Amino acid sequence: MTGWQTLFYKEILRFSKVGFQTIAAPVLTAVLYLLIFGHVLENHVKVYDSVPYTAFLVPGLVMMSVLQNAFANSSSSLIQSKIMGNLVFVLLTPLSHWSWFFAYVASSMARGLAVGLGVFLATGWFTPLHYVAPLWIIVFAVLGAALLGALGLVAGLWAEKFDQLAAFQNFVIMPMTFLSGVFYSIHSLPSFWQQLSHLNPFFYMIDGFRFGFFGQSDVSPWISLAVVGSALLVVSAATVKLIQSGYKIRS
Repeated sequence: MTGWQTLFYKEILRFSKVGFQTIAAPVLTAVLYLLIFGHVLENHVKVYDSVPYTAFLVPGLVMMSVLQNAFANSSSSLIQSKIMGNLVFVLLTPLSHWSWFFAYVASSMARGLAVGLGVFLATGWFTPLHYVAPLWIIVFAVLGAALLGALGLVAGLWAEKFDQLAAFQNFVIMPMTFLSGVFYSIHSLPSFWQQLSHLNPFFYMIDGFRFGFFGQSDVSPWISLAVVGSALLVVSAATVKLIQSGYKIRS
């Protein structure tokens, strides 16, 4: 294997060895969300004319799980290596900054997509789903996982202890995820909050992903693709630059 492939394999082994915690637990959490929100709101919320609320909720939960776990994989791996001191063994290798980037982001995508697939299969027991545009589903799942994997690297590089990483996740990732339309359509919000939602890139990921299932969305999937693709390019460029400069990983 090449250098980046070896690091990628190491990262895959890292989360797969504790798969009950890194894959099974997020799937269970998403199923509980579906059971609670679906049971309570099924007869009270109607988003699209021909789509039951439970069916509407499933793609949002799948994408939310992909994003959160892709972020958690790269950020937790890097902060653990920094705190435990074993990051030096990676620094000693002749790996380029691009190798770091591809290995960490690719492994984060693998974990995020694995959890998303698990959520999709588990929630499929509760409501049937149809696929209007499967290609859009794949595109937004892959781009979303890559974006959050890169963002997780930024958080892992910046954080010097677990408290800082937890703050980043609790005050940035979680609010942006939950306020992105996972549990509702933004058209149900007042005008001010609708406009504010359009500033959230997570909204475009989930809205575009949902379009692949129902052929209906709050904004055009092409607009969502442009926003998500642009965000991925910006965050990836920033991440590569931080790794190249040795930000908080080289003395």
